[in-house]
Amino acid sequence: MKKIYLDNAATTKVDDSVVQRMKEFFTENYGNASSQHSIGREAKEELGKAHGEIANYIGCNANEIIFTSGGTESNNLALKGLALANLDKRHIVTSVIEHPSILETCKALEKQGYEIDYVGVSKDGLVDVGDVEKKIRKDTLVVSIMHVNNEIGTIQPVEEIANICKKKSVYFHTDAVQGFSKMNLNLENINLMSVSGHKIHSPKGIGFLYVKKGTKISPIINGGGQEGDLRSGTENVPGIVGIVAALDVRVDKKNIEKMRDRIIEGLLKIPGAKINGSRDKRIYNNINVSFYGIEGESLMLMLNGVGIYVSTGSACASTKLKESYVLKAIGVEELYIHGSLRLTLGEITEKEADFVIEKIKEKVEKLQEISPFKFDMEEIK
Repeated sequence: MKKIYLDNAATTKVDDSVVQRMKEFFTENYGNASSQHSIGREAKEELGKAHGEIANYIGCNANEIIFTSGGTESNNLALKGLALANLDKRHIVTSVIEHPSILETCKALEKQGYEIDYVGVSKDGLVDVGDVEKKIRKDTLVVSIMHVNNEIGTIQPVEEIANICKKKSVYFHTDAVQGFSKMNLNLENINLMSVSGHKIHSPKGIGFLYVKKGTKISPIINGGGQEGDLRSGTENVPGIVGIVAALDVRVDKKNIEKMRDRIIEGLLKIPGAKINGSRDKRIYNNINVSFYGIEGESLMLMLNGVGIYVSTGSACASTKLKESYVLKAIGVEELYIHGSLRLTLGEITEKEADFVIEKIKEKVEKLQEISPFKFDMEEIK
């Protein structure tokens, strides 16, 4: 059975070129970058090169790159690190559709006396720049808005928001995990940016936080003082080499977007189907689709049985269905929320795209036949 993997927003396959580049640092140049002997110094030299290559790629200085274990740690370091270093500023602005590593960090800070303003989004899943600006106060520490939403793929106006924050002397952070390497981002007025390697064909367990020079931030992990004294712990040199190597991995973005649109067109022919999120301000490989009156978890498992791997916007727990807070925030009706799927494409052929459409249609129709929730076609239109 052929496997069609459509869950690239969750994780990507490590590219063969990345694996080959990393091998040397597992078996030959395996030294600890803090060691003073020649093998350690070789690792330290490679670490310095990696800082420089990442910096050249995004357009910053090498000492502004802090390697971490991934997006979650980077997001925690950004918000908690700012909070520790700026005790007089105790107000944060973010959106209601951020990744859990931002939302849960904000909840943790709320328990410590911080005030958080959560900005809403439009039915397309977009933050209004004016709404963000209105929330900024004299005691605002940071505004944190993600670049691309991980569920519905909407691209937020982060550069505009960053410009406003600069004028108001407020730090701006963006979670760029889903947008990094897929589209360009001007860092001129961005103070902090989080990136995760396993979304761009490098291994899990590696990422980085860009911290603009002059940003007042403290470490949240203490120890040996690695990564400019901001992230202690023995550096994951193979992973760091891997994330740098992944910068050279090329994908045919135009073809992926073409296949995405082909699949969307096919899925919308299924009665009771709707696309969630903006159609134009959307990352090129994301499809978030809902089917009225069925259970997305069941559909996902049925697709798994024919070799199509997707994720669902609603997770089936032992006692209840957990609704997607992102879909809820954009006003998707409950009977659509529970029937949602997220497809995030990598390289895919027309034949594979058509097979995906065919199988989703087939499985949706089976689930609709047994669903107690029937829909009126005229009402759905």
